[in-house]
Amino acid sequence: MIEFQPIIRIFFLSALAFVAAMAFTPIWAGILYRYKLRKKIRTFEAAPVFAKFHEKKAGTPTMGGVIIWFTVGCLALLFFIIRQLVPSGFWHELNFLTRQQTWLPLGALIASALVGLTDDYFNVKGWGPKGGGLQVRHKLIIYTAIAIVGAFWFYSKLGFSLIHVPFLGNFEFGWWYIPLFIFIIVSTAFSVNEIDGLDGLSGGTLLAAFGAFGAIAFAQQRYELAALCGVIGGALLAFLWFNIPPARFFMGDTGSISLGVTLGIVAMLTNQALLLPVIGLLFVMESLSVIVQLISKKFFGKKLFLSAPIHHHLEAMGWSESKIVMRFWVIAAVTAIIGLVIFLVDKS
Repeated sequence: MIEFQPIIRIFFLSALAFVAAMAFTPIWAGILYRYKLRKKIRTFEAAPVFAKFHEKKAGTPTMGGVIIWFTVGCLALLFFIIRQLVPSGFWHELNFLTRQQTWLPLGALIASALVGLTDDYFNVKGWGPKGGGLQVRHKLIIYTAIAIVGAFWFYSKLGFSLIHVPFLGNFEFGWWYIPLFIFIIVSTAFSVNEIDGLDGLSGGTLLAAFGAFGAIAFAQQRYELAALCGVIGGALLAFLWFNIPPARFFMGDTGSISLGVTLGIVAMLTNQALLLPVIGLLFVMESLSVIVQLISKKFFGKKLFLSAPIHHHLEAMGWSESKIVMRFWVIAAVTAIIGLVIFLVDKS
């Protein structure tokens, strides 16, 4: 029977995901353009700064995130079936779907992606209370429900109740692990959704984050989880090929929120949730800028930022879209490396 070194297996699966996603993209892009599944850009009255810089993007299709989760789901299912049918051999060894490591993150990816897809479709059709899809509170309720299922699975089925604090060790949280899990998943989903506002921005920052947690999973010998991160990374690279400015399509909630949920679950599976604000520092900054802006407007009657999230504030200051995106990519890479260094020093 052919056996792979784990690192070779992970790199092969990542490359295969890139090729598969690149092959699928023209098909999905054709569907998006054919059926005019175009994102509605906010009006000047609703968001004057945003509309000023983004009105030229009106008519660009959304739901591009389908490319990512569809590729990941198909490859996971394909190699799982092959492993059941073929007793040994090259393709037999490529299965990365296991109950202990990848069932939950993959299931959450698909479930939250389908909810996001529904929201994107509502936006395209102008359905919803304000004609822009589901309201924030409705989405929070849905993703909290998904997080609750995940929390009870971790706590009851997998026996998770410890939180690792770098350089201090593991701390027993008992049933408090459940609300902490829910908070981390929902806040990560919200934060990743907020950063999805410029061409290539969410894709590049997510790629750095999944790369870092893939490396952490590999160092913990969680090879299937590392492979899942690698497959997501390969599909993200293919998405970025078509999403860099000017984007051929947007990621949409079907991609950003589902990947945020999955990233949070991966952080919990590796028991490195406290490294998430380091590795995903930009996600934290994006969500904090929105929260601070809302508080400032509500209680002080004025805006702290020209526009929120912060990447739109930088646009309003005169930064070009490409400059913001590429500098955020650099920051994402640096924070991912810092997070990895903390993990490795702590581990040693």
